[in-house]
Amino acid sequence: MGGQRLLALLAFQPHGVYRVVAGEQLWPDCTSSRAAANLRSALCQVRRIRSETVVDSVGQRLRLAPCVDVDLDRVRKTAQQVIDGVRPLPADCDVLVDELNREILPGWPDDWLMLERERWDQMRLHALESLAQQLQAAQQYLPALQAALTAIAIDPMRETAHRIIVEIHLAEGNIACALKRYHAYRELLQQELEATPSPQMTRLVQEVISI
Repeated sequence: MGGQRLLALLAFQPHGVYRVVAGEQLWPDCTSSRAAANLRSALCQVRRIRSETVVDSVGQRLRLAPCVDVDLDRVRKTAQQVIDGVRPLPADCDVLVDELNREILPGWPDDWLMLERERWDQMRLHALESLAQQLQAAQQYLPALQAALTAIAIDPMRETAHRIIVEIHLAEGNIACALKRYHAYRELLQQELEATPSPQMTRLVQEVISI
């Protein structure tokens, strides 16, 4: 696991990380000397993975070798293109939605992953919501709903995806479905936070029926 955790840490540090920092982050409960020893052991494990060097050591800094491809970097690039609206809509959205639905190293308890997970969650939520809106504009309502529902599964309390679903139902003429979604979200907010939906969301349904 030492080698795996080192590779994971370096995957989030494209410019590399100092040895002492890597040791502190990977073994925060150890003394500095013990963490340094663990890091040396992890480096030995990594070097035995394959014939090519996968970790470069430049002075006191460690970084992944250019031969290593990080899948998260590719998906992040795709997510940013979706958010910016510069990526054409795919013929099959399932693959893209599945990629955006993936968590970062699920089950890993490392504290240093918390910030990386939060960054990824915010990016993928915005990407899924942007994708849903673009699909709705193209009148591709089913994949638009799937993208928005995936965003809700990631963060059920976030209003944006619920609001998009209401908009999609209204665009399809499914007023009852739009109201059902609105009321379900309003009830969720009341139970969990004693809050109400934003005026922006409420206006969506007020335009078609009195609540």
